[in-house]
Formats: sequence, C-alpha cells, structure tokens
Amino acid sequence: MAQEIMEEMITPDVEGMECVYQRPETLLDARFHYCPGCGHSVVHRVLMEVIQELAITEKTVGVAPVGCSVFADRYMGVDMQGAAHGRASAVATAVKRILPDRYVFSYQGDGDLAAIGTAETIHTCNRGENILIVFINNAIYGMTGGQMAPTTLLGMKTSTTPTGRTLEIGGHPLKITELVAQLPGVAYVTRQSVHTPNAVRQLKKALTKSFQYQKEVRGTCFVEVVSNCPSGWKMTPLQANAWLVENMFPLYPPGDLRTPQ
Repeated sequence: MAQEIMEEMITPDVEGMECVYQRPETLLDARFHYCPGCGHSVVHRVLMEVIQELAITEKTVGVAPVGCSVFADRYMGVDMQGAAHGRASAVATAVKRILPDRYVFSYQGDGDLAAIGTAETIHTCNRGENILIVFINNAIYGMTGGQMAPTTLLGMKTSTTPTGRTLEIGGHPLKITELVAQLPGVAYVTRQSVHTPNAVRQLKKALTKSFQYQKEVRGTCFVEVVSNCPSGWKMTPLQANAWLVENMFPLYPPGDLRTPQ
C-alpha cells in the first residue's frame, strides 16, 4: 500500500500538458559516450531535429572522421560514412558528386578540421563543393588527452602546454572560419554556440539555412560551433560554459561571417 501511494505521488499527471520537446526519431536511442556537459550531444540533437523537420532523413548522408565524433553513426539516424583523420570534407565531396541529389554534411572537430585536415577544408571550400561542414571548436584535442589544438587560446593550459600556449612556440590560434569566409566558393559561413537555449535556437536556424542553401546549389556552407570541453578544460560544465563566454567569444565571436548574395 505504501509503495502504491509513493508511486502515485511521484508519477506526474501529463494529461492535457503541452509537449514542448521530445527526442527526434532521427536521434537514435543510444547511450552517449561523450563526457557530461559536452556540447557534442546538443549539436547532435539539433542537427537531427533539423533533418527530421525538413523531411530529408532518407536523402541525407553524414561523414564523420576521427575524433570525439568518430562514433556519430551510433546516434545519427541517417546514412553515415566514416573518413580518415582530417579527410571528412574530401569524402563528403565524393559522396555529393556521386549522389548529387543527397544532402551531405561532414561533422568535424577542430583538431581534425583545422590541423590534419586544413588542406582538405580549404580546398573543399575554395571549390565551392555543395555540402555542409559542421565544425566543432572547443580549442583542444578532446579525444586523445587534451593536447593543444590549432584553435587553443594563447595562455590556455593543455596537456602539451602545461604552462599555457605561447606565441613564440605555438603561434597564434588559427581562426580558420575567418579564412574560409574569404574563399569564393563558400555560400554561408557562420559561428554559433550551444551554451544557452537561445544559442541552441540560433544554431538550429543556421543549420536549417545551410540545408536550404544546399538544395539551391549555392556552394559550401560552413557552420562553426564554439563549444566547451569540461573534461579537457578540467572544469564543471557550468564553469566551462562561463569560461567559454569570457575567453572563447572574444577571439571567436558568434555571428554570420558570410551570407549568400
């Protein structure tokens, strides 16, 4: 009897309540391997929401290389193709050229896209390949032990810069999104984040635009997401979000860098 009363007390009466969120069917029901508070999980959800709402699930192909997103196929309920480290945009180019009627995106971290994959990224965008590149920038190599990445901030401590990145040794952080925005082949370049509900909504709008531009054959769409890495930064998720705003945004400010003419 006591158990029945307890269950009645803790079971909510949802009849008549408005449903404001439910997991999209395109986001597979799998336990995430990402660290608690990591922005990857939110970006995965938003990306899959957009694909479902645009009704392009059966016509979408995603490409994930090596890095934290290497297991993206576990969660994304669309056709997925793996790629060697740094080569995702090249593989996505091949997929799009062979299957031009498909919506194609690559999903890459900063170490993958802006280090070993710098050449592929630049040339893909310069050619104006009609794909979407989703670029997760958390300023660190999250998967392999928290080493310095091309996007690591000056003074930022990592496992390979324990006293902080210096200009003399590590050079300037690479603002590859600004570089990409100068290339003639890109249609849409934007920088977003997922640290607040409003930021998530803005990212969703950016991804929706990107797939629409791909439908219109405008050229390459490049969406950077400034994200956190609580484990790599040695912070709680709340601390990481606050640090992101205070330290990442001054160098990587959110907003559109290029829109279709």
